[in-house]
Amino acid sequence: MVSLIEAVHPRDAAVASSDSPVLETIGLSKRYRRGGPWALREVDLAVPRGTVTALVGPNGAGKSTLLRSWMGFERPTAGSVRVGGIDPQSDRPGALRQLGYVSQSTALYRGLSVADHLDLAAGLRAGFDTGAARARLEQLGIPLSQKAGALSGGQAAQVALCLALGTGAPVLLLDEPLASLDPLARHDFLNIVLATVRDEGATVLLSSHIVSDVETICDRLVVVGQGRVTLQAPIAQALAEHRLVPAAAAPTGALVARFALTGGELKALIRSTDEGLPIPSLEQLVMGYLAAARITSGPVA
Repeated sequence: MVSLIEAVHPRDAAVASSDSPVLETIGLSKRYRRGGPWALREVDLAVPRGTVTALVGPNGAGKSTLLRSWMGFERPTAGSVRVGGIDPQSDRPGALRQLGYVSQSTALYRGLSVADHLDLAAGLRAGFDTGAARARLEQLGIPLSQKAGALSGGQAAQVALCLALGTGAPVLLLDEPLASLDPLARHDFLNIVLATVRDEGATVLLSSHIVSDVETICDRLVVVGQGRVTLQAPIAQALAEHRLVPAAAAPTGALVARFALTGGELKALIRSTDEGLPIPSLEQLVMGYLAAARITSGPVA
């Protein structure tokens, strides 16, 4: 539960320059034991303020490690991490003041009611907006008297999101909260995220391994594969700068990767702005960069 109720209200946070990235890593590397595999390798990443960024990659790609590094839960093996210019390892409270966090597991206490969770958050987080959280839950039809252990997966995710939003944090880190939800629950969850961005100007980083879940709400894309960031750019720009061609026709100097489409047809993703060639779908763009990460990954000394 520490991820939902530890930080205090963001009004107390130091204000970073609006021109600087609100989330940043520089050469970030992480492994959990000496000589073991790398969860993250030399990650340089910048998330601009006011954007909705999709963090996409397969399970085990390092997405959760990256988000947990910004929360201060993971100490870098090498490199550095910043939240609004603050190092969460040296000033974790300062970093957490700026963050709302929702994990895939939702981190609710099964024996407490929804109302109990609101009271707990209000008692532990200065400035928690109980009224706004209650209003969101009432709109969703989630009874405040319901025990967390009796909530459906979608309801639990919505409660966790309402708790994170109740802090007024300017940055939301959403760590695969949609993975176990049915289509209607995912739709409701994303609608609340969209409304928050529209009404409050929040910065959102949404981690997922399902491209269709993020395609309609995100304006930036970060692809992670084998612990490395293989692509980061505005989605419209990334699509405009790539083309999908038959694998045999791919020019070597522009090749990102070759991969098979559903059905087995072999295609190549290339860097190109040739208007005579087809632009890839977002899913095809992601598949190409994940394939490139698989090909180029190797042991790190």
